[in-house]
Amino acid sequence: MSGTRTPGTMTDSTSTLGRGLKVRHLTMMGLGSAIGAGLFLGTGVGIATAGPAVLVSYLLAGIIVVFVMRMLGEMGAAIPASGSFSHYARIGIGEWAGFVMGWLYWFMLIMVLGAEITGASGIVSGWLPGVPQWVVALVFVIFFAAVNLAKVSNFGEFEFWFAAIKVTVIIAFLVIGVLLVFGLLPDTEPVGTTNLFGHGGFMPEGFAGVAAGLLVVAFAFGGIEIVTIAAAESEDPERSIAVAVRSVVWRISVFYLGSISIMVLVLPWDSSDLKSGPFVAVLNQAHIPYVAGFMELVVVVALLSAFNANIYGTSRMAYSLSRRGDGPAFMARISNSGVPLNAVLLSVFFGFVSVLLNWWLPDDLLGLLLNAVGSALLVIWIFIVVSHLRLRPQLEREGKLTVRMWLFPWLSYVTLAMLAGFVVLMLFDTDARTQLISTCVLFLVIAALGVLNTRLRKRPQTV
Repeated sequence: MSGTRTPGTMTDSTSTLGRGLKVRHLTMMGLGSAIGAGLFLGTGVGIATAGPAVLVSYLLAGIIVVFVMRMLGEMGAAIPASGSFSHYARIGIGEWAGFVMGWLYWFMLIMVLGAEITGASGIVSGWLPGVPQWVVALVFVIFFAAVNLAKVSNFGEFEFWFAAIKVTVIIAFLVIGVLLVFGLLPDTEPVGTTNLFGHGGFMPEGFAGVAAGLLVVAFAFGGIEIVTIAAAESEDPERSIAVAVRSVVWRISVFYLGSISIMVLVLPWDSSDLKSGPFVAVLNQAHIPYVAGFMELVVVVALLSAFNANIYGTSRMAYSLSRRGDGPAFMARISNSGVPLNAVLLSVFFGFVSVLLNWWLPDDLLGLLLNAVGSALLVIWIFIVVSHLRLRPQLEREGKLTVRMWLFPWLSYVTLAMLAGFVVLMLFDTDARTQLISTCVLFLVIAALGVLNTRLRKRPQTV
C-alpha cells in the first residue's frame, strides 16, 4: 500500500444503492448464511472423520473465522463498501488483487448457487412425485429473482425470517440435547461421558483425525462475510456492521460448538446414524415423532436461504466490480428501487446455468469446477488478512476505527500462520490437494484476466 492516497481511493461509493437493511437483518443474514445444510447434514462426516475430537477441529476453525471476521469487520466499519473484501484488497494490496478477489468470490458463489438449488429442488420434487425436478428449480429461481429485484428491505425481511427459522431449530435442538444429556426427558437416562471418552477415547483417530476433521469442517463457516457486503446498504453502515459482526461471531460459535457437543455426548462417534443425519439421529433419541420429515423441511429452508443470500452477494460484488471498471458497465445500472438490476439478472441467469451444469455435465468436469470452489474461500480469507495488515495503519492515522482487531498486529500474523498451516494440511490430503490445485489454476486464470483488463482500459481516479 502506498504511503499516501487521494481521499477518493479509500471509499467505494454506494450512494445510489438502496439503504433499507437494519442491524437485525445483517445479524440474521450472517447467521443464516453460515448455518446451512453443511451444519444440518455435514457435521456427521466431520464426527466420523475425527471422532469426539472433531470439537477441537471446529474450535480451531472457529478461531480462524472469528479473527478473520474481526479484521473484516474493522475494515467494513471504517470503509462500508458493497465490494467488501474485494475493495479492501484493491486499496490495500493493488488493483489486480481487487479484481481477482471479486471475481473469485463471484465464481465461487455462482457454482454454490447451482448446488443449493439442485439440492432443494431434489428434496421438494420427492414430495411432489408428478412434478419434474427442473420445474421446481425454475419456480425457485424465478421467485428469488423477484425477491432480489424488489427493494433491498424486502430481501432483508426474507433472509431475516429464513434465518430465524434455522436459528429457532438450532436453539430447540440445544435445549432438547441438554435434557437428553442429563436424562430429564421421559424414558431417558443421563448419558455421562461414555460416548465422549469411550469407543477408542476422545481422539480415536489421533492428531491425524483432528487434522482431517479440520479439512472437513473449516469451510462450514463460509457465508458469514456477506454481512460486510450488505452493510453498505444499511441505514447506518458504520454502526450496523460493528454490532452485526460482534453478534454473529459469538452466536455462530455457540451454535456450532453446542450442537457438535450434544451429538458426541448423546451418540457414539462411530454410529452410522450420525453420519447419515446427525440432527435426526439425536432427536430420535428423544422419541420425537415425524422428526425426519421436519428436518428435511429445515434443510430445504437452509438451502433456499443460502441461495437467496448468494444471489444478493454475487449481484452486489458484480455491481461493485463494474463501478470500479473491473466488469461490464451495464452491470452498474441501478433500478428505481435502488437495486443493481442487471447484476441481479446476471447472477440469476448463471445460477440457473449452474443448475443445468449439475444435471448435464459429466461427473469429472463438474467435479473439477466444484473442486475449484472448494478452497477459494481459503484464498479469500488469506487476502482479507493481508489487506488488513496493509490498511490498518492508515485507518488508524485517519481516526476511522470503530471496530478494532485484538492485539494488532500479532493476532493478525497468527491468523495468517494458521491459514498457512491449513494449506500445508491440504497438501498432504489427496482430495484437498486436488481442490487446492484447481483453485490455484482458477486464481491464475482470473489474475491473467485482471492484468489484461488493466491494460485495456484507463482506470478512473475515483470509484
